[in-house]
Amino acid sequence: MMEPLSNQEHLAHDLCGQLADLLLKKGWMLATAESCTGGLIAAACTNVPGSSRWFERGFVSYSNEAKTELLDVDAALIAEHGAVSEVVARAMAFGAVRRSRARVSVAVTGIAGPDGGSDDKPVGTVWFGFMVDGLLSSELQRFDGNRAAVRGATVRHALRRLLELLA
Repeated sequence: MMEPLSNQEHLAHDLCGQLADLLLKKGWMLATAESCTGGLIAAACTNVPGSSRWFERGFVSYSNEAKTELLDVDAALIAEHGAVSEVVARAMAFGAVRRSRARVSVAVTGIAGPDGGSDDKPVGTVWFGFMVDGLLSSELQRFDGNRAAVRGATVRHALRRLLELLA
């Protein structure tokens, strides 16, 4: 027997359903490139029945080496700006499209906590990268709460923003 979904899981499921509708209408596929969420965006997407028609693949690039090996993120960018940076999020989003058959990608790199934060990049700092039909964009968000709250908020924000970019 399946466990009932929490309110936050219901929200993610609903967002993924809307995302599926938009991607299917356009005939496009989605790829994810995730660091701090460890595959939670891909999991939310593939929790929707029929997701194989619009979800192409997910990259979990938790280490810096994985970002370089899986997504072609230049190691010099990571060394200069840090893994949690705008340039790395953008490079991850670009790499996810380049390394897949998707026309749309979302990338996330951040500090979910409870450790790892600094004065300029506190816990809850997340950079997002988006690639939609050749257009690359990025944004910074800061989320409050514990590790689970930051990761959950990151998933929901990524899905909401993808919907806005595709609309």
